[in-house]
Amino acid sequence: MALETSPEAPAAVRTIANGIAGWINQLGAVWVEGQLTDVSIGRGTTTVFGTLRDTDADISLRFTCNRRVFETVEVHDGSRVLVHAKPNFFARRGTLALAVSEIRHVGIGELLARIERLKQLLGAEGLFEPYRKKKLPFLPQTIGLICGRDSAAERDVLENAKRRWPAVAFRIEYASVQGPSAAGEVMTALRKLDADESVEVIVIARGGGSLEDLLPFSDEGLIRAVSKTSTPVVSAIGHEPDSPLLDLVADLRASTPTDAAKRIVPDVREELDGVRLLRERGLRAITSWLDRETHALAAIRSRPALAAPVTDLQRRSDEVAALIERSRRTLTHRLDRASDDLAHRLASVRALSPKATLERGYSVLQLADGTAVREVAQVAPGDLLQARVSDGRFAVEVKSEENT
Repeated sequence: MALETSPEAPAAVRTIANGIAGWINQLGAVWVEGQLTDVSIGRGTTTVFGTLRDTDADISLRFTCNRRVFETVEVHDGSRVLVHAKPNFFARRGTLALAVSEIRHVGIGELLARIERLKQLLGAEGLFEPYRKKKLPFLPQTIGLICGRDSAAERDVLENAKRRWPAVAFRIEYASVQGPSAAGEVMTALRKLDADESVEVIVIARGGGSLEDLLPFSDEGLIRAVSKTSTPVVSAIGHEPDSPLLDLVADLRASTPTDAAKRIVPDVREELDGVRLLRERGLRAITSWLDRETHALAAIRSRPALAAPVTDLQRRSDEVAALIERSRRTLTHRLDRASDDLAHRLASVRALSPKATLERGYSVLQLADGTAVREVAQVAPGDLLQARVSDGRFAVEVKSEENT
């Protein structure tokens, strides 16, 4: 039932405190899952004090427990547990704490089942699809590294990367790599590196550990944060058998931090050997090409047309001279035949010509108009006629007419 208060009739602090205590006491005992932190045993007492943190949110509750109950299970800071506890509100101090009566480990099977369910959920959203993977640069300008401070993972990445490529540059962001705050710190470091334009690839590295130690790297918030980065992310968590969900969403999964160093930068010796081999292959290719072209040029130059070009011209000249001579002979022969034919025709013409008849002593009489006299009737006494002989003509006069 709500308290009725007013500025004129306020409630006392003890009233509010006792009311809160009464409401909380009505909850009874509950089962709570969380992660143990800040565990300590009171001096001179058998009471264990500590904090139970939420595994996914930055929320915690204090707890108290009998030392005998606490020591019945092997737990320590960072352990993920189930506790049976009754919430108690201490009115005098205004504090809330869980009075733990039983502690149980969260079973490995249960943790694995939860991770598998989360894996199925994120996989259905497409966060692990190959098409989302970004290609790593061949030689990154700056490498972002997220790791624990002074950790073996940091040394492995730095030493192996610099051994392969001495000029490589790193920007390191330190974060907790286990415990309830690890996922949040890694996400903060991830955002910083992703915002740095000079960082071309980000490596999240941690050494091996138990399933509980590696739980932050299967955190849903971290997985989603990695999927949204614009910079390629390399997962280098634990050893080869370890497989947190970070391995699935990362653009490249390295089996160990050392393996990550080998895969994010090339080996300068291997690259120099590759350059040398390419130069040798290029030299061999060019030499071979020059040899082929030299042989081809020599073969072309050895052809008769180029080896003795005058010979072909001389042969052509001889052919032209032969054709000219043949033409001359043919023309001469034709002219001779034509001359003989002309002489024969000329003889025939001459034989049939009136002049030949005149040369044999005959003459042709012509009237004044040039008409040849063929009959006596064409003339009359006294007519002047022209007598044509072989060497000229002369006039004659008709004296009489006689018919024979």
